[in-house]
Amino acid sequence: FREVAGEFERPVILFSGGKDSIVMLHLALKAFAPAAIPFSLLHVDTGHNFPEVLEYRDRVVAAHGLRLHVASVQDYIDRGVLKERADGTRNPLQTLPLTEKIQSEKFDAVFGGGRRDEEKARAKERVFSLRDEFSQWDPRRQRPELWNLYNGRHAPGEHVRVFPLSNWTELDVWQYIDREGIELPQIYFAHEREVFRRNGMWLTAGDWGGPKDGETVEKRRVRYRTVGDMSCTGAVDSEATTLDAVITEIAASRLTERGATRADDKLSEAAMEDRKREGYF
Repeated sequence: FREVAGEFERPVILFSGGKDSIVMLHLALKAFAPAAIPFSLLHVDTGHNFPEVLEYRDRVVAAHGLRLHVASVQDYIDRGVLKERADGTRNPLQTLPLTEKIQSEKFDAVFGGGRRDEEKARAKERVFSLRDEFSQWDPRRQRPELWNLYNGRHAPGEHVRVFPLSNWTELDVWQYIDREGIELPQIYFAHEREVFRRNGMWLTAGDWGGPKDGETVEKRRVRYRTVGDMSCTGAVDSEATTLDAVITEIAASRLTERGATRADDKLSEAAMEDRKREGYF
């Protein structure tokens, strides 16, 4: 975080209210304490976000006196720039609002909470990932990273995506949350929720377009391992209501959080790779 503050002119932290972005913000606050962090926050709002997560996001922003930029997918749909997908999910529609917000605000460094253990397209990502003037990722232009030496050089119009949690695992994140006593949105812990089954996952019943005919809503005790939006994030059956219980559950799991619960990663074999090239991740 200090490296970016010293090397770039206008950094921003992607902040969704999910656990990885929460940990990332906590680390940034510690890096500059007792001073304020020299970054603003950016959230791409799909319009299908969990209400509990949005409430948490706004509360954290207010508590720390931070500036929040919001790129709204709904605005792009209302203006006819983007169209709703047949499957109802809006996660693949986030790329254009994100990249245009980066361009309009002239952000030259964008912090993301991606980790290499999550998914194969993220496994080969650099900590400092260069993006061209269209926010696109080109593997031939990525730099070697030796030890903790990072190259932030970029041309005007380009920017660098920065992933401080690259080498953390899901278990590392939860153990850090436990150690630091960090508050999380309650959807990360077991609770009663109305869900329905689609493509092997329990999705939240709501106004976003689910369930469809033939899909039955039932009330189950679930929690979320990862937080996207309601249209693509699956819940897992769980009785874990405390940090210790969640950590025990994760330690025994043999599926990654995205592999188990993210419908947007199942759109194709290379779904995340394609979106990374387009500028989303």
